[in-house]
Amino acid sequence: MTDKKPDFSNVVGGSSSTADAPTSSAAPAAPRTYVVQKGDSLSKIAGTFYGSTKNWRLIYDANRDRIKDPDLIQPGWKLTIPDPDESDGGGDDQGGVA
Repeated sequence: MTDKKPDFSNVVGGSSSTADAPTSSAAPAAPRTYVVQKGDSLSKIAGTFYGSTKNWRLIYDANRDRIKDPDLIQPGWKLTIPDPDESDGGGDDQGGVA
């Protein structure tokens, strides 16, 4: 028995796929959402999504149609969570507790 190694001499580099190539005019991703839970605050939600509680104002600004007072958010509310680079907001004070 001989040790015969596979012959890959005719293999050409590159990629192959049966998937369609991505188009440059792809639709933007849908915004993230979060449903407020009991005990949540805007600062707590910001900490979860952005890694910093100081970015609570991003969430507040994106949801001003629903949130009239950032200290009063209600469980069950569906909030839009914007990308952190969509705004330069932020705040030093804490958002309220649900």
